[in-house]
Amino acid sequence: MSQTELCRVLLALALLLAAAHATGRLFARFRQPPVIGEILGGLVLGPTVLGQLLPGVENWLFPAKGPVAFGPALVYQLGMLLLMFTAGVEMRTVFSRKDGRSVAVIAVAGMAVPFAIGLLAVKVVDTGDLVGPADDVTALTLVLACAIAVTSIPVISRIMLDIGIIRTRFAKVVLSVAVVEDVVLNVILSVALGMVAGAGSDGFGLAHTLGVGSANASAAYHSVASVVFFVVMALVALALRRLPRPARGGPAGAGSPLGAVAVRMAVLLAVAASCVYLGVAPMFGAFVVGLLSGMAGQTSRSEPLGQLRGFAAGFFIPVYFATVGLKLDLVHSFDLWFTVGFILVACLAKAASAYVGARLASRSKAESLDLAVALNARGGPGIVLATVSFDAGIVNASLFTTLILTAIVTSQIAGWWLERAVARGAFAAEGVPAPRAEDAGAGTKTPVDATSG
Repeated sequence: MSQTELCRVLLALALLLAAAHATGRLFARFRQPPVIGEILGGLVLGPTVLGQLLPGVENWLFPAKGPVAFGPALVYQLGMLLLMFTAGVEMRTVFSRKDGRSVAVIAVAGMAVPFAIGLLAVKVVDTGDLVGPADDVTALTLVLACAIAVTSIPVISRIMLDIGIIRTRFAKVVLSVAVVEDVVLNVILSVALGMVAGAGSDGFGLAHTLGVGSANASAAYHSVASVVFFVVMALVALALRRLPRPARGGPAGAGSPLGAVAVRMAVLLAVAASCVYLGVAPMFGAFVVGLLSGMAGQTSRSEPLGQLRGFAAGFFIPVYFATVGLKLDLVHSFDLWFTVGFILVACLAKAASAYVGARLASRSKAESLDLAVALNARGGPGIVLATVSFDAGIVNASLFTTLILTAIVTSQIAGWWLERAVARGAFAAEGVPAPRAEDAGAGTKTPVDATSG
């Protein structure tokens, strides 16, 4: 890499980071998910705005190929891995064993029905207008089904924290359902990504070594590989949990916070690399490592994970979301009516099925409606689903734009609805008072971090 290319890489990263933090903080100030602001920061630097005003500058800073494109792309990939890792860690802190029947019924209804609708939708629409360069309709079908069924844990938990209902029974049910749904849908997404990766011509990976060729064999292999990977990782985590913990050492010791961060990063990267070879999505590997870390009793508030999460939230993850905005082209790759129709179908399918599940679980009509809207927020998981499927060539640029906008719009709707629910006293029985008139419109009193997607 020449000095000119190095300068361009560093300048591109600096601009992405500055734009992400500036717009993210602006959104947080107005009690909006900062992830949306971070995407908007990248949108301004991409083909939608800068590319229209100064196309030469935009192409010089953010070329599609070459050494200059490699640097930001690597940070983007690391940001996605760390985002999924921290999301996995948080699973333990939000999962509740109470209300088990309600959680099970709502999760099954709220996931199975929208997923089935997504599978049927592919039979109705013309996939030629949606499929990406990989030209894999089966993988596209799985992605669309996941996009309709997915729920965001980070965004909805951040919203409920900001409006003061995070400790309510309602919040525990919402987050418990979201945990179950995200684990299952991450497995399905990993299968879709593995099918596309296995179809590559580079002859790399276990699937190629075993001679897996046909579409049915590829789907079967990657389904088994994803499940077996999860089980093996769980057994390893249980075995490591029984080992004696090393004594805390000095600053350079393996037991020190810095040493612990290095060990976790090494494990994360090694597992992600293993996933690439096995044909399992690396982001699923990162998610599982974080999930099992949480199951082992570690939380993001522990010193080592807190340091890792803090640096990831300050650098890698904002650059990741800004790069998502950078990929959006609202001028050439935005189908307004298809996007509106998709959002309506996705919202109705998810909200209606969650509402029916809540009613079957003997929840009141009002609470069932609140649960339905809260579980409709797609946030970060919806954005990750869109980006990884776009990068893998499963979806084209137009559908990528639609999926990103669906994640943003549904998150905004959930935040607005739950604030109205608090205002009408929906959670008064659990000790959450309705806001006073003079408090309306006040900014959030708690900092909102970059992982609130």
